Amino acid sequence: MAKRVYQVWKGSNKFFLGGRLIFGPDARSLLVTILLIIVPVVIFCVFVAWHLRDHFSTYNAGYAVLVAAIVFTIYVLVLLFLTSARDPGIVPRNSHPPEEEFRYDTSTSVEVGGRQTPSLQFPRTKEVMVNGTAVRVKYCDTCMLYRPPRCSHCSICNNCVERFDHHCPWVGQCIGLRNYRFFFCFVSSSTLLCIYVFAMSALYIKVLMNDHHGTVWKAMKESPASVILMAYSFISLWFVGGLTGFHLYLISTNQTTYENFRYRSDNRINVYDRGCANNFLEVFCTKVKPSRSNFRAFVQEEVQRPPMPTTREVESDDLGEDRRVKVEDDLELGGDLLKISQRHNIEDIDADIRSRGSDVHHHNSSEVDSVLGSDRRPPTVQSETRHSSWGRRSGSWEIAPEVLGMNANVTESRSYATSREARK
Repeated sequence: MAKRVYQVWKGSNKFFLGGRLIFGPDARSLLVTILLIIVPVVIFCVFVAWHLRDHFSTYNAGYAVLVAAIVFTIYVLVLLFLTSARDPGIVPRNSHPPEEEFRYDTSTSVEVGGRQTPSLQFPRTKEVMVNGTAVRVKYCDTCMLYRPPRCSHCSICNNCVERFDHHCPWVGQCIGLRNYRFFFCFVSSSTLLCIYVFAMSALYIKVLMNDHHGTVWKAMKESPASVILMAYSFISLWFVGGLTGFHLYLISTNQTTYENFRYRSDNRINVYDRGCANNFLEVFCTKVKPSRSNFRAFVQEEVQRPPMPTTREVESDDLGEDRRVKVEDDLELGGDLLKISQRHNIEDIDADIRSRGSDVHHHNSSEVDSVLGSDRRPPTVQSETRHSSWGRRSGSWEIAPEVLGMNANVTESRSYATSREARK
């Protein structure tokens, strides 16, 4: 049965509901964040907002305090869910490096089989134009792709994320192009919720002071839950409030947290800054780009690509070609010598050796030397004694012993037949 993309996903993400929800590997921390939001709000509703409902008797306005707290909390949780459970802008990884980026460098070549073979080079960076300015992008060895501008590889999720801001452990997800808007709204809404809980708790302390005509300490003893909520909200406000202010600065200057911390001391020109108003419009008023990955799609089997030959394979291929050439030369040389051994006319022998010698030397002179002998001399003919087969002088010539020796090296049967014919 074919598997879906989320089932064979190479990142560290966790999927739920059949790949409809995607979380980071630290998704358990999301439960802690939810508890840090819900528990204080429940305490607030039970011990503060419920008692305040009678102090705003006009049109039952006291219930608005309770309803507002519940609605505000639900809104914060929805923003948290949209931040954590969606694709932050993951760039799908490639199954192999981009071939169009490979190039051959002839300056650094390797000798293979006596020939110069150019080495394969792969550029680690390349430049792209952003707003008329050249921006250098890097190659990701894990995802096997050139990262788009403002993209970075998250070591926790093991993914390349577009417009990577940071990995937030409180939401258990990377913050990137597709969820940064929801992340900022979550942080800023949490800040407002902290302010609301702190203000209503302080208001309840004030109401207790007026009802009992007591001091602040007496009112605090009357409602210790209000004191705890005020302290908790104040501490949380420093965290989420400071984070909200920092991201307001980043949005106004069109930066990411990653860029701000990494390039702060480089005094680099921010090519993405389009002005404060346009920067805010870009974050909050642009359409969220669709995800690049369909996690519920079925995996399509990719045709296996033949591996590129290594240097050893190239050398073995060259050696194999040399062996084949050598065998062909040996066979050709043996055939030539066999034909020579069957001839009785010394003039034909001499002409044939001269014509064949040039071709043989072009192919492989070493093999000829091994057959003819170490003295590198052509076979000689005994011209001083011209004997016929009956011991008389005649016009027929006998084949020299050197030629017969060569013939014996090529084929023994042929030399035996020739020697019998010579004795006759």
